[in-house]
Amino acid sequence: MMTILRAKAFDLKTFAQLADWLAVGVAVSLPWSTSATGILIVLWLVAVLPTLDAAAVRRELATAAGGLPVLLWALAAVGMLWADVAWSERFGGLGGYNRLLVIPLLLAQFRRSAHGIRVLYGFFASASAVLLLSWAMVLFPGLPWRASGPGIPVKDYILQSEDFVICAFVLFGLAFDDGRARRWRSVVGLVALAVLFLANVGFVATGRTTLLVAPVLVLLLGWRQFGWKGLLGAGLLGCIVGVTVSLESPSLRARLDISVNDFQAYWASDAPNSTGLHLEFLRKSFSFVETAPVIGHGTGSIAEQFRNAAVGQTGASSMASVNPHNQILAVAIQLGVVGAAVLLAMWAAHFMLFRGGGSTAWIGIIIVVQNVVSSLVNSHLFDFTQGWLYVFGVGVAGGMALRERAPAAKP
Repeated sequence: MMTILRAKAFDLKTFAQLADWLAVGVAVSLPWSTSATGILIVLWLVAVLPTLDAAAVRRELATAAGGLPVLLWALAAVGMLWADVAWSERFGGLGGYNRLLVIPLLLAQFRRSAHGIRVLYGFFASASAVLLLSWAMVLFPGLPWRASGPGIPVKDYILQSEDFVICAFVLFGLAFDDGRARRWRSVVGLVALAVLFLANVGFVATGRTTLLVAPVLVLLLGWRQFGWKGLLGAGLLGCIVGVTVSLESPSLRARLDISVNDFQAYWASDAPNSTGLHLEFLRKSFSFVETAPVIGHGTGSIAEQFRNAAVGQTGASSMASVNPHNQILAVAIQLGVVGAAVLLAMWAAHFMLFRGGGSTAWIGIIIVVQNVVSSLVNSHLFDFTQGWLYVFGVGVAGGMALRERAPAAKP
């Protein structure tokens, strides 16, 4: 009997170690490959599920951070019942919520495991490799690399700039910590690398979403480090740097000019350009919510609502969409204000999960704030890479934060 119990314990320990390394693999693959990420997530689930006991999972489900994502999924599952679309579209709509079920599993895994930092290091190393390759493509345009665009070695400029902004502000936070400890060489290295990340965003691959996220993170960093004085100083410094970069960066100026011109063309002639379509989708989305404000039109109903609204229209109004480009509205169209309230409560719970000091809390705050701000102009929880980045970021860093606060974690 003892031999059997030892063998079982050994198997569970092996699976737990494998699950930790597969989570590292997921983090490494996120900036590079969608297919690899999907395969690794499936393998991670197979490895981690046997290692989690029911009590540990129930403990996470009983908390707001672990329970609200599951509540939002459950509401979406029930919401399929009143959607007036084909069942294939209902299940397709539920697919955007499915990854939320992983958050309590990650919280349980990394509350128990001491290897969460490996996952964070894996993502940072992977993003740094993308950074080096991006700058190499800029400095040596003749490199034989099949790129998505100038200085964009993999995926797209939106994801690349978002990853780089996350890494840059994590580095700034670590630099402040090392500065207080008078580790000046480390401070210089961290700041230099952070500047390389941000310079790539400003001069190589500028995403409009990032232009919304970065100022918020600047203010948040100032507030976190020095309170009100830091907030004011960060705002002033951010304005100076922003104006300087916009004057010196052709990429950033072009992005801003295109946005302004698109906006003017939309209001003048209902032109179906990128910015105009975003505004049109937002306008229509509010009208969809108004017609079913409490429980929405049902899970998977977004595309049908846009198709119906485009009938007989011209210009930007004639364009249908499957994405309102706003996470709150994407949920509210399907699940009404009830679903939107659960979404906002989930974000608030995840933000509160990272209250307190320390690098883990700072990383978690960046992940949550970046997702919330970017979701004002995107439906990032429903996007594959951004959605999994949020789930693994909150799950891993959240589990680490819970472990750090637990009495058993103290030596």
